[in-house]
Amino acid sequence: MKIQLALDRMTIDEAIEIARKVEEHIDWVEVGTSLIKEFGMESVRLMKEAFPGKTIVADMKTMDNAVYEFEMCYKAGADVATVMGTAPDVSIEACLQVAAKMKKLVMIDLLNTKDERKVGLAQLDEALLCVHVSKDEQESGQAKRLLDLPESLLQNEQVRIAVAGGLTFETLRGLEARPSVAIIGSAITKATDPIKAAAQLKKYASGKEE
Repeated sequence: MKIQLALDRMTIDEAIEIARKVEEHIDWVEVGTSLIKEFGMESVRLMKEAFPGKTIVADMKTMDNAVYEFEMCYKAGADVATVMGTAPDVSIEACLQVAAKMKKLVMIDLLNTKDERKVGLAQLDEALLCVHVSKDEQESGQAKRLLDLPESLLQNEQVRIAVAGGLTFETLRGLEARPSVAIIGSAITKATDPIKAAAQLKKYASGKEE
């Protein structure tokens, strides 16, 4: 299991600073949607410059204009970029084609995606599916279960799954299945001791603590 540090609602300098503190205990660094919207591709470029040995995720949440947006992300230094599961098939296919050409990865965000659609998207071997409880759902108290997937996908070890949305050490341990990627934001960035929090998560992710 990889630990992906989600960085949102802060400046680029603040994002780099917190990532440096916990660098030893994380695998992927996510340039969050809010960072990209506020600071553009500079946020991706600077993050890759700061952490050349880390997998950098550009959380674009692309819905359209897929080739342009994905090429832009990858050229800026992203190793992974995100597209919405509710995007048109042609857009998702374009993302996968760009990723294949540039030897990068695609993460498909399943926010507000119907189960039938999730099953269809799981057939895409090249993609990583992200089960996502939105920030608005979390803050309004309307959050659904974290691993909101059809049982057939939960039991399929061939399906690569990332989980995002208010994950903590306790909720991660309580998931019905171990995801390939655990996307952690405030449980690290807002922790009293971010290094200790990240270390605990990484220890569990590596299978050294159950």
